Amino acid sequence: MLTELRIRNLAIIDRLVLAFGPGFNVLTGETGAGKSIIIDAVNLLLGDRASQEVVRAGAERTEVEGEFQLSPAVAGRVAALLAEHDLEGDQPDAVTLAREVRANGRSVARINGRSVTTALLSEIAGLLVDVHGQGEHLSLLREREHIGLLDRYAGLADQAAQVGELVRRVRAVRRELESLRQDERERARRIDLLTYQVEEVRSARLKPDEEAELDAERRRLANAEQLAGLSNEAALALSGGDDEQPGALDAVGAAEQAVSRLARIDPEAAALGEQLGEAAALLDDLARELARYRDAIEFNPRRLQQVEERLSLIHSLQRKYGDTIADVLAYAEQSAAELARISNAEEHIAGLEAEEADLLRQIGRRGAALSAARRAAGERMARAIEAELADLQMTRARFAVDVAWTPDETAATVEERGAAAAGQPAGRYAFDAHGLDSVAFLVSANPGEPLRPLARVASGGETSRLMLALKTVLGRADQTPTLIFDEIDQGIGGRVGATVGRKLWGLTVRNGEAVARSETGHDETAGSVRHQVLCITHLPQLAAYGDVHFHVVKHASRDRTLTEVHALEGETRVAELARMLGADTATGRASVVEMMAEVEQNKG
Repeated sequence: MLTELRIRNLAIIDRLVLAFGPGFNVLTGETGAGKSIIIDAVNLLLGDRASQEVVRAGAERTEVEGEFQLSPAVAGRVAALLAEHDLEGDQPDAVTLAREVRANGRSVARINGRSVTTALLSEIAGLLVDVHGQGEHLSLLREREHIGLLDRYAGLADQAAQVGELVRRVRAVRRELESLRQDERERARRIDLLTYQVEEVRSARLKPDEEAELDAERRRLANAEQLAGLSNEAALALSGGDDEQPGALDAVGAAEQAVSRLARIDPEAAALGEQLGEAAALLDDLARELARYRDAIEFNPRRLQQVEERLSLIHSLQRKYGDTIADVLAYAEQSAAELARISNAEEHIAGLEAEEADLLRQIGRRGAALSAARRAAGERMARAIEAELADLQMTRARFAVDVAWTPDETAATVEERGAAAAGQPAGRYAFDAHGLDSVAFLVSANPGEPLRPLARVASGGETSRLMLALKTVLGRADQTPTLIFDEIDQGIGGRVGATVGRKLWGLTVRNGEAVARSETGHDETAGSVRHQVLCITHLPQLAAYGDVHFHVVKHASRDRTLTEVHALEGETRVAELARMLGADTATGRASVVEMMAEVEQNKG
């Protein structure tokens, strides 16, 4: 819900902070005081086109900011959008929307303090607010929303989801069929290419660690002469070459003899002799290992050529199919799988065609059952809405839910039994993720006028009352948390104004009205908040139902016009309602007190 609205430098509003309540909020005041400007501020948050004309004279910019507490009904969808665009705020159950319009006409939109496109602002705000009366942000006027509203009203979400899953499956099958049915010549070229690629990799008989092993072997073969020389040099340094070139072993032997003589004089030096003996043995082992290493070195130019050719083949395959041998082998496996699939395309196509035909029959059968349920629910909805319209002095208005099918010889197969249940002839019909149906709400506001799509009804109070009737009936299905009604009392009197007030207040409790019954005939639990409602009105009978009452006033200060808003309670509210009655007298105030007592009794 909209918890706080902050406005700065918008038309005749200098600075304004409004803290709205969770239930029914009413705004009253003289014509021209600035009530509609508050709605204009909300419309800016909804993404309305901004003009520099809205900027207060002498100011650099207009600023509007709204704080919203997210209801469970929309929290998930809003959170997903915020996360997708990295716009999460400090509080997971709240969001701040802002709009700035500068005097040069430039507009900036923000969500949780970060700049966004106006389209994204509009998308998120559209989940939070419906403004009724101006006709630009009415979710009920968007025909694509009607089928979802009807399903939620009738409790058909699960049944619709089952049909949607069948549609998803048949679309996947059709995509695969389209791929298989590509041009025969292209498929033949693809088979040739895949065959060559798979055979090229398989014939190479690659091993996962082969490249590293070959690299090491190539280094040894390419440097055989140097390796032999170095190992021989090391061996000679240890063992010695001849009498003129003694090795380390000769030196250690001489040292060992000297220590032996030393130990005969000083027995404590015997341990040194033992250490020299161990060193001589170790050096002798090293000399033998170096000699064996030298003798094992292979001078084999032919083998070197074979290794280099093998590495060249591996590198060639890696340039084509992957960075590593593992990547090359994986590519070959994928290519082999694709080759098997398209090589047996005709058999696979036949299987997919049979699966497609079966899915189309299932969509036809389940779609027809869903359509029959929708048509029955649509009739109940129409009767309920016409009853609401009668309460609102639109006794001659008619409402209907149009559920239509579109013939399509390539689409779902609906057999006679299923088609009859939905009141349609058997045949092939188009479908989408919602099933076979296209749903539209139709209305005739005046006698003699044909039923027309809801989006084409007249504007003004008639539209607002129609929206109110729809919102009352669809209250449980509608997930928009905040509903704003402007001009809803146009053309109606006090008696109907009280009815409208009761219905608007009823939208703020879970069942639409405190004592209303659901479509199943069972009493709903009253009192838990469903919607937040904001309403601008000139009728005291309607305003008396407000849980929070704001008075909008305009006055002049230092040759400037300013709009202020005051929350009314107690005597100040009684005085405002009496003024609206045109009887700001003791008798008038007594009538207001009596009216408010009756309202509280109706609220229960």
